[in-house]
Amino acid sequence: MQSSFLNDNFLLENKFSEQLYHEFAKDLPIIDFHNHLSPKDIAEDRQFENITQIWLLGDHYKWRAMRANGIEEHFITGDASDWEKFEKWAETVPFTLRNPLFHWTHLELKRYFGVDVILNKENARHVFDHCNNLLRTGDFSVHGLLKKMKVETLCTTDDPTDDLRFHQQIKKRGFEIKTLPTFRPDKAIFIESQGFVKYIQDLGKVAEIEVNDFSSLLKALQKRIDFFQDLGCRLSDHGLERLTALDFSEKEINNIFQRKLNGEKIEVLEAEKYKSAVLYQLSLAYHEKGWTQQFHLGALRNQNTRLFNQIGADAGFDSIGDFSQAKVLGRFLDRLDKTNQLAKTVLYNLNPRDNEVFATMAGNFNDGSVTGKIQYGSAWWFLDQLDGMEKQINALSNVGLLSRFVGMLTDSRSFLSFPRHEYFRRLLCNIFGKDMEKGNLPADLEWTGKIIRDICYFNAKKYFDF
Repeated sequence: MQSSFLNDNFLLENKFSEQLYHEFAKDLPIIDFHNHLSPKDIAEDRQFENITQIWLLGDHYKWRAMRANGIEEHFITGDASDWEKFEKWAETVPFTLRNPLFHWTHLELKRYFGVDVILNKENARHVFDHCNNLLRTGDFSVHGLLKKMKVETLCTTDDPTDDLRFHQQIKKRGFEIKTLPTFRPDKAIFIESQGFVKYIQDLGKVAEIEVNDFSSLLKALQKRIDFFQDLGCRLSDHGLERLTALDFSEKEINNIFQRKLNGEKIEVLEAEKYKSAVLYQLSLAYHEKGWTQQFHLGALRNQNTRLFNQIGADAGFDSIGDFSQAKVLGRFLDRLDKTNQLAKTVLYNLNPRDNEVFATMAGNFNDGSVTGKIQYGSAWWFLDQLDGMEKQINALSNVGLLSRFVGMLTDSRSFLSFPRHEYFRRLLCNIFGKDMEKGNLPADLEWTGKIIRDICYFNAKKYFDF
């Protein structure tokens, strides 16, 4: 069955939308400033054996859909063959109508492999073989795939204990696509986690510092920040339920930290104070380096204990949380701003009820020092679809300056996810185009086209200054 819905004007509902996309957005390079791609695969220019390995392994979006479709875990994360897993995904795809996976799946098949059919169980074998044959060719190595999508810069997500040897290999090799690490110190923040003490020991070893009190912890983290900086890192990232900004003294934080290292129980309030302290100190360090800090807030993670114990984290058992965000977020940002030590910041919310909360909070701390200094980030995770992206864009439009927005990112573990930038660009052009058709915006293609180009590429290029 040939696909007719993914034509040149997919998602573009009028002539203005079409002109904005085709003349101003379509051919721009991609700056993907937040993803979870493997630096190892990039350094080694990995050649994937088949489409299951590059497309299905690690993709918890697809895993959730397959489980909902009644597919046994054996065919999802189990030891079924790669062909069997692909076949079960193909069987599921026709049932993803109105889920963004339906669009993403067929955009990726078409843009990378030239496949223009609706994937299903009947044509699965043909599609599988066709894609696998292409994946064995030189143009379909990791480097080839990135070049195909006109990726200019990408930022991976890396733990402070990572030796970044693959980033060093990429840099030494002189790979033309700028590939930079992002500092993600969540494990040093989650003091209540079972593996915290072991992690702190590992951090001390890699930093070559004996971490036995809060002061030495900060020294170890600073040393890793310096190391990341030397390899081009200009971004930090945090995945938290919410920010914390309790009052604390150095003495009480040191006491809490040392008691944890000694195996003692830490109360909830103590954990919150520790998080407040370490987040504050890290944010000061980011400001000193001139980095941009990112905060992904609102995920309720690992809710299915049985399957979490069986499969592990990042396997599709997370959901939107209903945490109170506004007051503590404002206090956290204000604490840094009081001494003019608030770094450039990108805020992402997972609960859509918080759209206007985050958009207005960002506006509180723009101070004219940097264009769009505090960004209301793109729709994230469960909101990364047509409805969610449009609501994020409308919230930002209504209370801030959409024209200064740094735009889209993939937040993906797959090298086949870059058409999500196209998806965003088409939606963005359609929003502007519809307003132009209604007379809500002037029919000025040149100026509106400039705004489109800025959001899709130039704002991020200037803001991050990689």
